[in-house]
Amino acid sequence: QVQLVESGGGSVQAGGSLRLSCAASVSIFSISTMGWYRQAPGKERELVAIITSGGRTNYVDSVRGRFTISGDYAKNTVYLQMNSLKPEDTALYHCAALKGGQPYWGQGTQVTVSS
Repeated sequence: QVQLVESGGGSVQAGGSLRLSCAASVSIFSISTMGWYRQAPGKERELVAIITSGGRTNYVDSVRGRFTISGDYAKNTVYLQMNSLKPEDTALYHCAALKGGQPYWGQGTQVTVSS
């Protein structure tokens, strides 16, 4: 079992920044892949960024260059630094982990960007 707890969401004006945190209940070394997804009202869930246990990262094109995913292995926490936020980034952001072929999800944290 892996428990994920997100924090760091909030409301910000366009152009601003937020940092989301995802604290895992197990060592993130043992998790093959962690990522951030988001879902806006009326839209499908979208994969935003992923990071592997080896530190490889990837991003959806719409956030590349603005968002950065990173991991703090000492704190078992994955972060999503979001800069130059746009109103279209408004969504409920979920942390996810893939361990032993089993997906785990956090409860989500809301990000609202106003124009």
